[in-house]
Amino acid sequence: MGTTRGSLVRSLAAGLFLLLSVCATGARLVAQTGGFPSVDEVMAQAKARAGAEHKKIMLVFSASWCGPCREYEGFLQDPQIRPIMDKSFVTARLDVGERAGDTKHSNSPGGEAKMTELAGGSGAGYPFIVLMDEQGKVIVNSFRQVAGSKRGENVGYPAIPAEIDWFMEMLKRAAPEISPAEAKTIRQWLDKHGQS
Repeated sequence: MGTTRGSLVRSLAAGLFLLLSVCATGARLVAQTGGFPSVDEVMAQAKARAGAEHKKIMLVFSASWCGPCREYEGFLQDPQIRPIMDKSFVTARLDVGERAGDTKHSNSPGGEAKMTELAGGSGAGYPFIVLMDEQGKVIVNSFRQVAGSKRGENVGYPAIPAEIDWFMEMLKRAAPEISPAEAKTIRQWLDKHGQS
């Protein structure tokens, strides 16, 4: 029981540190730019870092009010998952779909237009995930093919077996360096935290 409590305390402390770091970074960006970074700024930084680190780009479109977006963030930050994903991807986030009149949250400038471009139209849902090479060329996105649908269905946060299957396929296509053992860890995590 002591080990479980100690692990929980360490996880909570790590989460708090991450939250404070993100808040401080966000405050610096707002102070420097007068608002949120634009799509061009986010993509330029992601491409530069991906090129320098020889990684792919995971572009995540999300909204502050979106429950599945928070679940996906939790997945990416989990101590079991983060080292695997960080080894292969630079994660870039764009805020989209924020509510009019919300004084605390704002869309990333150009974010909705970029999501519409990459999703082939509007109505993709959140989170919308696009895996790209280091130059920003799309490899695969979170649209799972569904019979009778031209575009497919956005899996968002993969919570059911068919969605998890597609997410694992996305990783296989974009990051073949993820080992079978690492892929198994990801799959087991999603199976455990998904819906039955």
